[in-house]
Amino acid sequence: MRARYSIPMTMAAILVAVCTQAVAQAPTPAVAGPAPVMVGGQSMFAGKDIIDNAVNSADHTTLVAAVKAAGLVATLKGPGPFTVFAPTNAAFAELPAGTVTTLLKPENKATLTKILTYHVVAGKHDFDGLHKMVMDNKGTATLTTVAGEKLMIKMNGPHNVLVIDSKGTTAHITTYDVVQSNGVIQVIDKVMMPG
Repeated sequence: MRARYSIPMTMAAILVAVCTQAVAQAPTPAVAGPAPVMVGGQSMFAGKDIIDNAVNSADHTTLVAAVKAAGLVATLKGPGPFTVFAPTNAAFAELPAGTVTTLLKPENKATLTKILTYHVVAGKHDFDGLHKMVMDNKGTATLTTVAGEKLMIKMNGPHNVLVIDSKGTTAHITTYDVVQSNGVIQVIDKVMMPG
């Protein structure tokens, strides 16, 4: 009786070993991360920094030109993290005629730098973080910008953060949480102006 069962038991052990080896050698399916956010017709990749993503957005060519003119490229390629409230080309186009052209002149670099750094906040502030700040502060919260001045934020509905500058101009965040390797971009529909 013992001999009769020894062959099947040995074969079973071999089959288990072969199956285990086959499973171990099977290719692991690729785990897809979240799809990149589309801004200005291009994918914004979380592994790229703020500048490397922004230069690809067709909606942010004015902002990129301004960042270059102000000499802020190296800063925004730095480790951060930064939150950038990024106005679109359409937002810049709403400024009085000739404003952008004037700001891009070398003699106006200090003014341009102040305006641009007014759109940048230290830290990585995603929608959830902004929402929590507003709720914790009973409806409004303030962010201190890299320019040293304040932006106010408040909610307008359950998933609509408004950004308000020192002059009372209100911007909507039109694309949230564009994650970067060194922070996050929140796309806005107005240019914020410091006091």
